[in-house]
Amino acid sequence: MISYNPKDWFTFIFRFHKADTFRQLFPMILAICGYAAGIAWLELEYWRLSDKSYVRNLPVMHSLLGFAISMLLVFRTNTAYDRWWEGRKLWGSLVNNSRNLAMKLEMILSPDQTATRTFFRKMIPAYAFALHNHLHKEKTRVELFDKEDHKHFFDKIDHDKHIPNQLGMLMYRHVQGLYQDKVITGEQLLFLNAELQSFTDICGACERIKNTPIPFSYSVFIKKFIFFYIMTLPFGYVFQLGYYIVPVVAFIFYVLASLELIAEEIEDPFGGDQNDVPTQLLAQNIHRHVAEII
Repeated sequence: MISYNPKDWFTFIFRFHKADTFRQLFPMILAICGYAAGIAWLELEYWRLSDKSYVRNLPVMHSLLGFAISMLLVFRTNTAYDRWWEGRKLWGSLVNNSRNLAMKLEMILSPDQTATRTFFRKMIPAYAFALHNHLHKEKTRVELFDKEDHKHFFDKIDHDKHIPNQLGMLMYRHVQGLYQDKVITGEQLLFLNAELQSFTDICGACERIKNTPIPFSYSVFIKKFIFFYIMTLPFGYVFQLGYYIVPVVAFIFYVLASLELIAEEIEDPFGGDQNDVPTQLLAQNIHRHVAEII
């Protein structure tokens, strides 16, 4: 995720970072400029259509369609941002619930229960790292434990199956073992259950966002709408703007296409792009906070 100062907005005008849509759209902007210049030359110099009233009335169509396309893009952008913000809230809940679980365990467990403390000190952040890798479609790695003496916690992990579910089961099984050994009471078991259950709930909600993109027909329709809107702009406005239609059409294309690109990027908050939710950083924070608490 890109870190920036929102108050220092003036410098953004002259700086192009890797996630800037201008870099991605630059080849198409050049093509649009050439297309608009060609249409302007044909209508003004070759066909000489300046006296044709039916051509001059084309801007009326664009005025009507401009409102429709603006509403579509506003809805598209808002829907994509809602998905991004929901992903951020889910990971915020994971951070808070990890802290709450660590605090409860710190209060319940006695100081001499070193093995259990070590188990949860490693397992809680391991779940966050496993969820991060799971959402990024990577094979889950437990680098956090490579240099530790507790790799036996993960001997039964099957990397071909759902990793977060297996880690959640390990924590459930360990808590149940504490109850059966009468280390914790039934009330304390219920006391810990809410945070343990929330891990799976958060994982499922993140998977819902990850695996349910915007409907294909809707996304394709917006792209087609933008394309035909831009392609027909020079035909009507060339008589009012002359060859100035070239930069005008290029700018309108940049604005409309950029909104669609931004929506595509943020609708998947776990895709690994620069503007996505910083799940790796949040998992590291969970690791640090849990180690401080337990």
